[in-house]
Amino acid sequence: MASKTFLVAQREYLENVRTKTFWLGIIIVPVLIAACVGVGALINKFKEVQRYTVVDLGDDELAERAEKQFRTRDMLQMFKLIADIKENAKNQSPEALRELGRQFEGMDPEKPTGEQKLAMFNWMQQQSPKTMATFADISASKKYDFVSLEELEVAELEPEAQQEALNKMITDGELFAYFVLGEDPNKTVNGFEYVANNKTDPKLREAYERALTKLVQNDRIRAANINSTVAAHIKKRVEFGQRQIGADGKKSNVEKSDIVNQWAPIGFVYFLWIAIFSIANLLLTNTVEEKSNRIIEVLLSSVSPTQLMNGKIFGIAATGLTMVGAWVGFALLAAWLAPVLLGGTGEFLDVLIPALSNISYLAAFLGYFLGGFLLYAAMLVAIGSVCNTLKEAQNLMQPVMMILMVPLISMVFITQEPNGTVAKVLSFIPLFTPFTMMNRAAGPPEVWEYVVTTILLIATIWFAFKAAGKVFRVGVLMTGNPPKLKEILGWLWKS
Repeated sequence: MASKTFLVAQREYLENVRTKTFWLGIIIVPVLIAACVGVGALINKFKEVQRYTVVDLGDDELAERAEKQFRTRDMLQMFKLIADIKENAKNQSPEALRELGRQFEGMDPEKPTGEQKLAMFNWMQQQSPKTMATFADISASKKYDFVSLEELEVAELEPEAQQEALNKMITDGELFAYFVLGEDPNKTVNGFEYVANNKTDPKLREAYERALTKLVQNDRIRAANINSTVAAHIKKRVEFGQRQIGADGKKSNVEKSDIVNQWAPIGFVYFLWIAIFSIANLLLTNTVEEKSNRIIEVLLSSVSPTQLMNGKIFGIAATGLTMVGAWVGFALLAAWLAPVLLGGTGEFLDVLIPALSNISYLAAFLGYFLGGFLLYAAMLVAIGSVCNTLKEAQNLMQPVMMILMVPLISMVFITQEPNGTVAKVLSFIPLFTPFTMMNRAAGPPEVWEYVVTTILLIATIWFAFKAAGKVFRVGVLMTGNPPKLKEILGWLWKS
């Protein structure tokens, strides 16, 4: 009996892996994921530079100071680039940047002087955003281009006329936005405006707000004659150092890799869902097609219905393992190639590789894939056996799809509370056990929870195979309209 089941499984496996569509299906999933991640990052690089200007209704040159403050982060990044050029002789940087580095010989990149900041600001103002983008991924210089009122030829106009002219430029697409600074920010921030037709991209406004807030706060502190040291102490933010308790019971710093590992299960769960659904669906499709083509009748002349059903499930399971193994290989390959293709840093690699090569996660993924697949495969092979067309099968698949939606809806919540009540309850429902326990892997659950949920899952798979075998034995040879639910339940009780 076992040998015939093995032969059916072997036939199912070879029949799938020999086809070009199978390998195309394997490739298409990582390609789609890469497209979702990579194309978004790539498209962002082609984002048009946003041109803006500032109308200052006051008389303290706040606009000029605000622009310098706005570019401070860029200046600090440029200083770090210069320091990197000095440290790395092989650094292939533009000649203009190397020349700039020679101008700032002996500079402390962490604490540049006011004169050095001014010199850098003046140099950056002379460069186009396009040129700045070739030096580094510098946010403000790369995305935003300040245009003075003189360049726009509206500097001599009255404020009201200026704004009317700028409004027309925004309407005509010549300008992205403009800021209006109030007359006396030391007393009130009323009259501050951000004018733009784009209402979905607030980054320019938010970045400028942060820069201006810092300036106005400092101006008010000076106007109130508050000592700068006292003011700095008052404005000091409360920041919690994130710590964790290790296996030895002692505190340690939380690193980025720790955070990624905590969230890594959510990626495995999504991956697990795709794998189980797509491969179990392959079994359903295969069963319906063979039944409609009368191939199953030929097979049943040599093997029993139980042998045929088990062989099909195990053969498709082996096909699924091949598919999953290929996907894991693609994921590891992507982790190595992404920093090069997307222009990232080694930090991406340092954080992602440990998550992907975490043996406990991979082992749990493999185990829960097999458990989840066998459970849902038993359900779907039973559905396929009573259907004559894929349309009929899709109608009967709706309850199963509703069940499969629960792990997707709850996976973020469970990742945040891996040992919460909801997570624990779903863990002991066998239909959700593979997804929920995989999602809780970073918790991690207690050992007894792994033991009990695994026993429940195995027992449920055994009962599912028994029930599916009864339905398969009767339904696979039926023709005409699919049976009603009441008839199927009758088969379970009578057999």
